[in-house]
Amino acid sequence: MRISIGSDHAGFEQKQALVDYLVGKGYDVIDRGPDSDDRVDYPDFAVPVAQDVADGAVDYGVLVCGTGIGMAMAADKVPGIRAANIITPEFAALCREHNDANVITLSGRFVALEDNERILDTFLSTDFGGGRHAGRVEKIMSLD
Repeated sequence: MRISIGSDHAGFEQKQALVDYLVGKGYDVIDRGPDSDDRVDYPDFAVPVAQDVADGAVDYGVLVCGTGIGMAMAADKVPGIRAANIITPEFAALCREHNDANVITLSGRFVALEDNERILDTFLSTDFGGGRHAGRVEKIMSLD
């Protein structure tokens, strides 16, 4: 499985740790930056990750900023993206099962690294449920 990951300055430390975590689990990871914790603008990193997903270059995107909220807003502007800001493993399962989310955004300031690792494990291992959810996802995607 291929994953594109990016952050802003507030999520940089966790992004670096999550890259190592994902690689250690055998995932093929593309790191879209940044390369330091110098101040940057999160849309500059959200868009390349979202574009990787939309283009089919990767299976999923992972974005980390202070809260994850700004990253989700920016990523969702890319057609074909269903980004969800997630703070619990339960929500990670639901965003995959019910919404077929293809980008997850995480909080690097308010959620501990170990919790974000569990959230990612759940996100990456949960399949889309289809069925009654498929029509809803189609309606969402028709808004692009």
